[in-house]
Amino acid sequence: MTLLDLDWKKMTKSSAFIEYMKVHLISLNQDLEDARNNEPLNEDEHWESDDYYYGAIEATNHLLSVALGIMAESNERYIYE
Repeated sequence: MTLLDLDWKKMTKSSAFIEYMKVHLISLNQDLEDARNNEPLNEDEHWESDDYYYGAIEATNHLLSVALGIMAESNERYIYE
């Protein structure tokens, strides 16, 4: 499922933000893997350090966990989980 496949009109704003964080996390992991495999880049791109990717992945995981926890505590309905 991609962001384009989601029915945004049926989602709460919180659910949409959580889906965005999930996609961002996938992107960070793919970028880290591509950097480790020395994949070619476009002219306007550059690889960050492994530490940058690890930190960004850890931070995104933490924010996603907090957001899901808040939604669970508030009984807000989360769709597409």
